[in-house]
Amino acid sequence: MTIHLCEPIGRPNPHHPTFQREAPDSQPRTLPEAGQLERETHNPETFNPKTSNAETPNPQPTPLNPKSDPVKILLLGQTGQIGHELQETLQSLGTVVAPGRDAADLTDPASLRQAVADTDPDGIVNAAAYTAVDRAEEEPERARQINAEAPGVLAEEAARRDAWLVHYSTDYVFDGVGDRPHREDDPANPLGVYGRTKWEGEEAIRESGAMHLILRTSWVYSDRRSNFLLTMLRLADDQIGCPTSARWIAEATATLLQRFAGREARDLSGTYHLVSGGQTSWYGFARAIFAQFGYDDVPVEPVATDAYPTKAERPAYSVLDTTRVRDAFDLDIPTWTGQLDDVRRQMRAVESPTTDR
Repeated sequence: MTIHLCEPIGRPNPHHPTFQREAPDSQPRTLPEAGQLERETHNPETFNPKTSNAETPNPQPTPLNPKSDPVKILLLGQTGQIGHELQETLQSLGTVVAPGRDAADLTDPASLRQAVADTDPDGIVNAAAYTAVDRAEEEPERARQINAEAPGVLAEEAARRDAWLVHYSTDYVFDGVGDRPHREDDPANPLGVYGRTKWEGEEAIRESGAMHLILRTSWVYSDRRSNFLLTMLRLADDQIGCPTSARWIAEATATLLQRFAGREARDLSGTYHLVSGGQTSWYGFARAIFAQFGYDDVPVEPVATDAYPTKAERPAYSVLDTTRVRDAFDLDIPTWTGQLDDVRRQMRAVESPTTDR
C-alpha cells in the first residue's frame, strides 16, 4: 500500500523534483507496501480579484434521518483520492450512485444533466476535478470545462430539484501572500489556470441558488497509487500548507452532511475550509513521513522553490483557517501530524490483519 499525495485536491508538485535513490544501506530497501505519496494539483490569463461569498477521525456517522427513507447521493469522481474514500463513508447516509466517465462526462453538460436526471438524487457530491496544475496552463479550456462549467451545471440541476451539492475546491484560489491562515471571505487571487478555474466553479455554484457546501482542501494525500515516498528526497522548504488526509476529508464530509441535511440546509449553505490543523512545508512533511515509517536516516534536502521553475506558479503560503467549519458544525479538526499517524496505523492494520480468538 502507498501514500498518495495531492497538490491541493495528482502528481508530485514539479516544484519538488524527485529522485529515485536507495537508502544509505548495504541492502536496497523498499518501504512497506504502504508508503506512497502523490500530490493532487489545483490551477489561465487575466484575472480580477474578487471576494469569496463565501484528534482522531470522526466516528462513522449514522443515517441522516433514521425514521425516513435513506437519501440517494450522486457521487462524481469516485476514482480519485477523496472520491474513493467517499464511496465508503457516504454509504451510511443512504444509497450512493457513482457513474463512470462514460455515463457522466464532465466535459459534456448534456451528459451530466442526463446523469442527474437518471439518478434523481437528494444530493450530489462532486469530487471530480482537473488537477494537473502545470498541464492546465496548456489546456485552459479543458480545465475550465471540468473545474468551472461542470460544477455550474451540477449546481443548476441541484437547484432545479431542490437537492444539495457538495463540491471540493482548493487553497489555490489564493495567491499565498501573507503570513496568516486564509479565511473563507479573503479576496481570491489565483496565480494560474488551475486556481482560476476552480474559483470560477465556486462562483457558478454560489450564483445557482443551490443549497451547497463548497469545501476547500489543501495538500491532500492518501494510501493509494504510485510509490512516491522514496522519491521525496529534495523538497521545497519555502511552501507552507496543511497536509490533509483524503480519508479524514471523506469522514468529515459525511459528518457535515449528516448535520447539513438534518437542519436548515440554507442556513448552513456556503463555503468552508476543510483541512488539518497546524502547518508545515513540503520538506517538513516528507521528513515526518520518513520518520513515521522508521526511515529517519534517509536524507531529505530542503530546496528553494525558485530553484526549479515550473509553468504554473504555486502559492507560497496556503494555510487555511478552519474556524468557520468548526463553529458551524462543531467539527473536531485533528492536526496534520495526528492525521499522518492515523494513516500509518490504518496501513499497518491492512498489512497485518488480526483475527479474533
